[in-house]
Amino acid sequence: MIASTSSVSFSQLALGEPLQRALTEKGYTHPSPIQAQAIPPLLAGRDMVGIAQTGTGKTAAFALPMLHRLSTHPAPRVPRRPRALILTPTRELAAQIADNVEFYGRHLSLRHTVVFGGVGEQPQIRALAAGVDIVIATPGRLLDLMEQGHAFLDRVEMFVLDEADRMLDMGFAPAVKRVVAKLPQRRQSLLFSATMPDSIRELVNRLLHDPVRVEVAPVATTAEKIDQRVCHVDRSHKHALLVHTLGQHKDGLVLVFTRTKHGANRLAKNLTRDGIRADAIHGNKSQGARERALDDFRSGHIRVLVATDIAARGIDVKGIGLVVNFDLPNEPESYVHRIGRTARAGAEGLAIAFCDAEEREFLRDIQRLIRMTIPVVNDHPFAGAAPVRTPQANAGQQQPARGGQSHSHGHGGGHRHDSRGRPEQRSRHNQNHGHAPARAAAPVAGGTANSHGHPATAHAQTANSPAPHTSARPAPQRSALSRGDRGFRWGFGRSR
Repeated sequence: MIASTSSVSFSQLALGEPLQRALTEKGYTHPSPIQAQAIPPLLAGRDMVGIAQTGTGKTAAFALPMLHRLSTHPAPRVPRRPRALILTPTRELAAQIADNVEFYGRHLSLRHTVVFGGVGEQPQIRALAAGVDIVIATPGRLLDLMEQGHAFLDRVEMFVLDEADRMLDMGFAPAVKRVVAKLPQRRQSLLFSATMPDSIRELVNRLLHDPVRVEVAPVATTAEKIDQRVCHVDRSHKHALLVHTLGQHKDGLVLVFTRTKHGANRLAKNLTRDGIRADAIHGNKSQGARERALDDFRSGHIRVLVATDIAARGIDVKGIGLVVNFDLPNEPESYVHRIGRTARAGAEGLAIAFCDAEEREFLRDIQRLIRMTIPVVNDHPFAGAAPVRTPQANAGQQQPARGGQSHSHGHGGGHRHDSRGRPEQRSRHNQNHGHAPARAAAPVAGGTANSHGHPATAHAQTANSPAPHTSARPAPQRSALSRGDRGFRWGFGRSR
């Protein structure tokens, strides 16, 4: 829970005795910086914007004050009408928060439930009908149950929007607006996130009333104990480089990120075929399949978990020693969240990014955001496949545009581009809440990483030969609510 501690102890905070007892039983004596700064004003009833890098204990920072408030101001439970709502972008994160709420509130008589897609509605409907104090939900399923008359938010006293930037990046802005419109004006509102892009400033201004701002690290900084590196490589050699990398780093669990769900499935299948125990997790997997993959990953039954950004915020697994960005994210804030899955709770970790020619601009955006230049690895077997090109060395070739010109990246001509030279986003990302395709190929027990580090192997094709484990990918696109987008107008009132 705690990445680094403060000089204040939990016993000095005005938390009730049942909460103090639960913390003592867990061995928590000193809060993390975000907890030490956030808990006192939240206990005083203030609205808050909390910013801290991942792995610093944001959940306890809002869960402990929430449990204290509800337990010290008891009220009869009313069916279908919770007193507190925590809204999260993913099922995994909702389940993780629920586990924390259950533990911290183990000596209290409060009830909570989770509401998310990918599982049957009936258990959630029954829990709401019986009456609960706290609901931890994802927007889609919550709205479904509200429309069916199974949930009402008019008694909510405390509202938490967790991972707010990701919520909007994933296209949940309209859903969040509809949920907030049903909340009472008099409430305590909290917004927590690891990053704070400009695109949600309007949300903060409209949602919160005179909020306290708590920031324990500069916006979009990465954990100090993460060793970051980047490998420039041709797209067709990425799979071979990944296998080589896994062979070089044989200890610990490995989390690999791809840009698309199809890409995650394909990569997990190909790794399994290569004798590396792997599975995929993404939004199209059923909740049961996602939980099985995470359980297999936690237990070490599989060593490699391939994920998309939609699952990144909910993966809190001990022992992840390596994070690989197989595809660089087209939203630089996502990079921070991805690599934050390693170096948790003060441990050290390694993050390696694979960057092909089309992703150079993404890399520049990432480095600009995190305010550092990521060291380049030049001694990997495929380093010569993607030389760094400068405008002077390629005067006769069209460079990635920043002024809105049309150009082609091998995906067909005629694409329209935005002012940053990227393909225009034509529609929002579609989010799936429970449709489950077939799972990735079953993991091969006992598999180990083989090297594939020689150009003569099947995975080390020349730049002109077909790639064995790749297929054409669509032109990368920014999400509909990317940084700087002001197209969506918030129409609800702030708390109070």
